[in-house]
Amino acid sequence: MSRYLIVANQTLGGERLVARITGLLDEGPATLQFAVPVTDTEGTQQWDYPPTDRYIPDAHQIATTLADQRLQRELSRLRSLGVDADGEVVDANPVEHIRDVTKKEAFDEVIVSTLPRTLSRWLRLDLPHRLARALSVPVSHVEGPAGPSV
Repeated sequence: MSRYLIVANQTLGGERLVARITGLLDEGPATLQFAVPVTDTEGTQQWDYPPTDRYIPDAHQIATTLADQRLQRELSRLRSLGVDADGEVVDANPVEHIRDVTKKEAFDEVIVSTLPRTLSRWLRLDLPHRLARALSVPVSHVEGPAGPSV
């Protein structure tokens, strides 16, 4: 059985990533492990509101919740098809985490799914190539639109 580690967030459920996953599953049984990095934006700390308004979650909490909801939706979809799939939300800069995971578990491939170049922060950070240099497992890249809204 093949094992794949998929690094994605906003593209979870997007047509190109779904097509890639479908292609993998058509080749035979596979286990899918997702690493969903939080998409932090500027101002990740609590906004500067008066202390009485501190019940408003900060940007990092919102981004983490959105990432988890995308992951749960995709895991639910895949499990309903009988696919062995699991995953977790990880730090916004996932290179170290993914390096550690690939040392502990064997994967046939790591797939990085990003938004198109004009929108992708991960491509500006050169994430697919950084992972390829850091890992001993093959790394591929899927570029495509965002998945369904949460």
